[in-house]
Amino acid sequence: MHEPAPQHHREDPEVSRRSVLRSAGAAGAGLGVGLGGLGAASAAAAAPHDPGAPAPQAADEPAWPARQGKTMIGTPFERRGTVRVGIIGLGNRGDAMTDLFLAVPGVRVNALCDPVRAKAEKVAAKVTAAGQPAPALYTKGDDDYEQLCARGDLDFVYVATPWEWHFPMAETALRNGKHVGVECPLAMELDQLWRLVDLSERNRRHCIQMENCCYGRNEMRVLRMAHAGLFGDLLHGAGAYIHDLRGLMFSPTYYESPWRRLWHTRLKGDLYPNHGFGPVANYMDVNRGDRAVRITTFGSPALGLAAYRAQHMPPGDASWKESYIQSDMSISLVQTAKGRVIRLEHAVSNPHPYSRLNILGGTKGVFEDYPPRIYLEPEMSDDEWGDFKKYAKWDHWLWKEHANPPGGHGGMDYIMVFRLMQCMQLGLVPDFDVYDGATWTAPVPLSSASIKAQGAPQAIPDFTRGLWRQARPGMDSAKP
Repeated sequence: MHEPAPQHHREDPEVSRRSVLRSAGAAGAGLGVGLGGLGAASAAAAAPHDPGAPAPQAADEPAWPARQGKTMIGTPFERRGTVRVGIIGLGNRGDAMTDLFLAVPGVRVNALCDPVRAKAEKVAAKVTAAGQPAPALYTKGDDDYEQLCARGDLDFVYVATPWEWHFPMAETALRNGKHVGVECPLAMELDQLWRLVDLSERNRRHCIQMENCCYGRNEMRVLRMAHAGLFGDLLHGAGAYIHDLRGLMFSPTYYESPWRRLWHTRLKGDLYPNHGFGPVANYMDVNRGDRAVRITTFGSPALGLAAYRAQHMPPGDASWKESYIQSDMSISLVQTAKGRVIRLEHAVSNPHPYSRLNILGGTKGVFEDYPPRIYLEPEMSDDEWGDFKKYAKWDHWLWKEHANPPGGHGGMDYIMVFRLMQCMQLGLVPDFDVYDGATWTAPVPLSSASIKAQGAPQAIPDFTRGLWRQARPGMDSAKP
C-alpha cells in the first residue's frame, strides 16, 4: 500500500483569526451540552426485532431522540445527468479535491467559497481551464457560504474547512435542500451529530462523511474478503490515525491559521477517529447487522507539542500562549452489539511513522497493515505471514476499473469522488450515509467524556434508531 504524502487528508482552508477565536469559544461552550446526559450506560445486545419498528432499549440504555422524519437508509439520490457542485474551503484539501471533481465526467463546479479571495481565484482558474464556465465566487467573509448554499443551481455542496465549521456548513446546506459531503470529522459535538441526522431525514437530503480511507485499495480488498468469509467469524479489528503533524501544525504557511493546533488546547481524546474507525466498521457491517454500543478511552500526557515548540519556535511566537491538553496518544476500545472489539488510536504530536493500523481478525486468520501482511488458515501455517499481494483477485470492482486513479493518497480520493458522483448520476443509494458518518465521528466527544470519567465506558448512540439490525448493502457494492 502507498505511503501517504506528508500533506495527508486534511481539509486545510482558511478562516480569519477572528473566526478561529469565535469558533473556539463556541466549541468550548457547546461541548458540555453535547456530552450532557451521558454516563457509563451500556446498550443492549442484539435481539430478534422487526427492522422497521423502534428498537427496544435496555433499562440502563439512554433514550435516543425520537425520529423526526423518515429514515434515509436505502434512500437513493435523484438521478441526474450532470451533478452541479459547490465547494466551500479552498485551502490545501479543497484545492486538491477540486481537481478530482473536475476529472469526473458529468460534474460541473458552479460555485466556490473561501474568505481568502486569492485562493478562490486560483481554484476558479482551474475550473475555466477545464473548459467549464467561470464559477461564482463567495469571498465576503466567514459567513458567505450561506449565500453559496442558497443557490438554486447546486445539487451537492462539498465542505473542506476547519473542523469547527463542519456542522454549521452542513446544516446550512441541508436546510437549503442540498446534498452535502463533509470532510472528517462530521461535527465536534454529540448533539450536532443528532441534529444532522434529523436534518437529513426531514429534508430528504444525504449528509455524507467524505471518508476516503474507506476507498483505499487494501481496505476495499479486505472488505470483500471479510464478506466472503475468508477470515471466518469476525472477532476484532483496529484502526488509527498515527501521523506526525508537528511540523505542519506549527508551520506559518501550511494552514491559514493555527486552527488545527488549537484543538489540542480545547478537547481531550481522539480528535480524528474516522480514518481508522470507518474501514473497520465496514468490515463488521456496523449499522448493517451490528452496531457500536460503547467506548472507553484512556489518554497519555500531552507533551509532544510543547517539546516541539521549545525546540523550534522563537520566543514571542503566539504559540507560547497555548497550553496543550490530553492526549498525545489516545487509545479507545469500542464494543459492538455482537461482542466484537475495535481498537482506535490517535497520535499526531510525536515522532512516529505513518500508520492507520487497519487490522481485522477472525476465527480463520488475521490481516495487519503497515506493512500489509496476512495469515489465513489453512493456506498458511507455522506462524509465517503470507503475501497479501497474492489476494489481488479480491480487489473491489472500482479498483479493477480504475487501476491507476489520479490524485493523492494512492488514488483513494479519486475513487471516493468518482463513486459518489456516479451514485448521484445514476440515482443509486450511497455507499454510506449520515448514520455511518455520525457513528464514525461519535468517538470525538465520547472519548473526551470517557477520559474525563477516568476511562468509564460511554454509550454510543444508535443513530439508526433500531434499523441497524437490518442487513443491507454498503461499501461492498455491485458494479452498476
